[in-house]
Order: sequence, then C-alpha cells, then structure tokens
Amino acid sequence: MEVLIWGGAVLSLVGLGLLVWCILHVWRARRAGLSDLAMRETVQKVVPLNTGALFLSMIGLMMVVLGILLG
Repeated sequence: MEVLIWGGAVLSLVGLGLLVWCILHVWRARRAGLSDLAMRETVQKVVPLNTGALFLSMIGLMMVVLGILLG
C-alpha cells in the first residue's frame, strides 16, 4: 500500500504544480494589460489544463486515502 500512497502523493503534487502554473500564467496575462479579447483567449486556453490539474490532484488524493485505509 506504500506504493499507492506515494504514487498518489506524486500525482497530487504534479496537479498542484500545474494549478500554480495556471494561476501564474493568467496572472501574468492580466498584468500585461492585454485587451479583453486577448485575455479571454488566454483564459480559454488555460481552463482545460486547470480542470485536468484539479482532476489529477483529486485522483492523487483519493489514492492516498485509499492506501491509508487499506494499509
């Protein structure tokens, strides 16, 4: 079960890193003073990656909990 816990922890950290990247990417675009259309395009490109990162983090946390419960 240790492998399940550590694998889940790694997945959660990767998801968290992607979430931080998404936040920084949109924050930099906001500070750049882009037009409304350019800002909308930037956010639309980041939303699928953001959703995937949340899903990855959730799966990782579920793996950790499952590993603790089974261990």
